[in-house]
Amino acid sequence: MAAHRDNNEQVAGIEDGNWQKKSAEHQKQYKNLLKRADRNKVLRKLPDLHEEAFSKIDCLQCAACCKNYSPRFKTPDIKRISKHLKMKESTFIDTYLRLDEEGDYVVKQTPCAFLGADNYCSIYEVRPSDCERFPYTDEDVILKRPNLTLKNATFCPAVYYVLEKLLKEDK
Repeated sequence: MAAHRDNNEQVAGIEDGNWQKKSAEHQKQYKNLLKRADRNKVLRKLPDLHEEAFSKIDCLQCAACCKNYSPRFKTPDIKRISKHLKMKESTFIDTYLRLDEEGDYVVKQTPCAFLGADNYCSIYEVRPSDCERFPYTDEDVILKRPNLTLKNATFCPAVYYVLEKLLKEDK
């Protein structure tokens, strides 16, 4: 069936397993695209590109975000998760979180303590809003925070996919 791949997969490179190398090679192109993109035009395309990316990518096969990075745990997240875990907020913070250099609460260690061996999240229903929104491929964060988008493209195949499609359509 590999010979019958549709053009989207071939362009994106997800199927050949070489996407991380391609993402590294395309960082400068992505940066230029994000800098000069027609904001409204890109924002109109994002919902469909996001859906298309996730029709081809299974996060449970990857989980690189949970294995290598941390979301910010904002006050509402801490309240919701600690309640779910039946812990005092202070105990939750002491057990799982630390303050990063920007003053945000993040996980103490990676991979995330809530990530199972099967790549499922044990607190998925109450996960932090950053986790729920990640990888931001269907919202304006992709343009508003270009440095974050560029970083995410190095480890998240969905971000890579969306940026590759935007590049292709930009030509």
